[in-house]
Amino acid sequence: MEMDVMQVVLLSEVYKLLGDRTRLTIMALLQVQTLCVRDLVEILQASQPSVSQHLAKLKTHGLVKEKRKGPWVFYSINNECAPEVKQILSTLPDMSTVVKKKSAVNTPTFG
Repeated sequence: MEMDVMQVVLLSEVYKLLGDRTRLTIMALLQVQTLCVRDLVEILQASQPSVSQHLAKLKTHGLVKEKRKGPWVFYSINNECAPEVKQILSTLPDMSTVVKKKSAVNTPTFG
């Protein structure tokens, strides 16, 4: 019984986290490819501090992971997240055209 309560608590935190439009959009974008903060700032038309805060929350909860390449930090979906999270992510719209449009305008993203 206690484990069920813990699962509900953890899921409520994930739902609260993904209930934010910006964080949910970030997750949808990261399903397409690994992106850095600069890419996300450009796509979302949001400030760098705002995007960084959203990414920090997603990372803290284990939904995204980061990889450093020199001065750049690239973010991607953490494939080891809970099955419930993977199920939520599978329902998100395909953001390929948004990411490809950004890549066509700028230099390609590394990662």
